[in-house]
Amino acid sequence: MALSIDILRLPNFRLLVMARMFGHMALQAMAVIVGWQIYSLTKSEFLLGLIGLTEAIPAILSAFFSGYVVDISTPQRVYMYCVAMLVLNMGAMLILGGGYTSLSHDHLVPMLFVGVFISGIARSFMMPSYFSLTPQIVERKDYSSASAWSNTAVQIAVMTGPVFAGLTYGFAGAHAAWILPVTFMSLAFLCIINIKNIRLYDKIQAGQPAMKNIIEGWKFIITHRMLLTVMTVDMFAVLFGGAVAMLPAYASEVLHVGPEGLGLLRTAPAFGAILAALYFAVRPMQTFPLVRMLWTVGAFGVCMIGFGLSTSFILSILFLAISGLFDTISVVIRTTLKQILTPDNMRGRVSAISSMFVISSNEIGAFESGTAARLMGLVPSVVFGGAITLMIVTMTYILTPNLRKKIIDNNTSIPS
Repeated sequence: MALSIDILRLPNFRLLVMARMFGHMALQAMAVIVGWQIYSLTKSEFLLGLIGLTEAIPAILSAFFSGYVVDISTPQRVYMYCVAMLVLNMGAMLILGGGYTSLSHDHLVPMLFVGVFISGIARSFMMPSYFSLTPQIVERKDYSSASAWSNTAVQIAVMTGPVFAGLTYGFAGAHAAWILPVTFMSLAFLCIINIKNIRLYDKIQAGQPAMKNIIEGWKFIITHRMLLTVMTVDMFAVLFGGAVAMLPAYASEVLHVGPEGLGLLRTAPAFGAILAALYFAVRPMQTFPLVRMLWTVGAFGVCMIGFGLSTSFILSILFLAISGLFDTISVVIRTTLKQILTPDNMRGRVSAISSMFVISSNEIGAFESGTAARLMGLVPSVVFGGAITLMIVTMTYILTPNLRKKIIDNNTSIPS
């Protein structure tokens, strides 16, 4: 099998990947800073979970029409506007959260939630615009490689963003830490505006009712069981099995490390993830069976149980790193399947619907984690979530015998 590094010779693809990397570095840094600030001021696991819900609500509501906006517009332009919006939002959070004003702690926490809310709106448009922009830059045969390289960039961001933010916060305080997300997002903006001469494809025909087009996207997902299954499995697995939102509480109460340790915990999944992403970037998968994804999601659940039971900082990092490796394999399979099976003029709507699943699993999952921790206790809630993930994988395996036998590859015809 030839190594798939030729795709990196495309200037537009390099810029797109760099924009994605810097953007995620900014968002990861922001997540660490907001999480630590709110927890240090309130000592509330529930409020940590509420951060995720605050981002999820506007993102899910916007996703009902964000894909349609992308499909009738230019994906690059939509992506650019989203990044610009995030630059301004993070700049405002720098002024408020960085202590450059005399805002009291009682008022700072609500303002941080407002910033998270605005971020959720912008992110709901970013995912479908990125998903739609990628096929305008790379060929169909390179979808799997592009997905893996993109995921590599994301994992580099996940690996570096939290560490930079945690170390800066720990040694220099919030006023210095908040400079990082603003800087990273500004670099993402510079990358996206320099993408030139992309290949265009047909948009939605003018004059068709917006609601009709939005409903068509939902019908497409519902009637194509492979896409619906992989998105649903991932959503429920991460919804119950993810523990990222509770890391500030784990760092403080279980592992007894400060913001520097929190940054390392946030980074840990990326250590394993980047190994998997790089491997599949240079040796992309040629087939994408559902059963492979189920095995990886199940292994992710086992890692979450191990993390929940661990009281060792090193062992906790190890479990998180391995969970990142398996999660990345799942992401590459899921993303490539969407690219292969989605028609060009429906990419925005399909990706927007998919983003609702992702947001539900991540941000609402964060709220679920906070609520479960409050009701069951911190450690039992994480172990319980990992067990639920294993149950979901088992049920899907039993209920989808036909899909488990189906083989999808780059030659699979796009459904009408």
